[in-house]
Amino acid sequence: MGVAESLEVWLRGPLPAIPALFQPVAHALLQAREEVTALLTDFPADLLWERPAGVASVGFHLQHLAGVLSRLFTYARAETLTPEQLQALRAEGQPTSATATELIGQFSEQVDKALEQLRLTPQDTATEPRGVGRAQLPSTVLGLLFHAAEHTQRHVGQLLVTARVLQAASTPDR
Repeated sequence: MGVAESLEVWLRGPLPAIPALFQPVAHALLQAREEVTALLTDFPADLLWERPAGVASVGFHLQHLAGVLSRLFTYARAETLTPEQLQALRAEGQPTSATATELIGQFSEQVDKALEQLRLTPQDTATEPRGVGRAQLPSTVLGLLFHAAEHTQRHVGQLLVTARVLQAASTPDR
């Protein structure tokens, strides 16, 4: 790994074709993807849905990371959620046969879609109002994009701690 790759994403410089105002969102999403991929590829299937001390499972966080990006970026486009998105929301946290690697792939795909949307979002739309959810709670394009980034980072932190706790508990004492 070169010096640039060992730095956090935000320290590697601007991302091509992402408007300057949206660079922090893109950096946060790419950092989240790198961290999740590095720690969880090949995560043990028998631990994926475990809930130590009642906290959310690794599987839930992986589902939620993909789902929340899909939903928040949909609202940023001033669109309503599709029936598929609503079904995915209802299914978050329900154990599936998907592996950690497959769930990471779904999250990674959403990060790619989010980056493409950021590339195509004119900066001058940042303060345009956007409604959130069925109640159409007030936000803006930038508010939704920023929240998508910070919400992703929050769940990645929880996910990484949960994964480490589960892996430590399943490793025999040396």
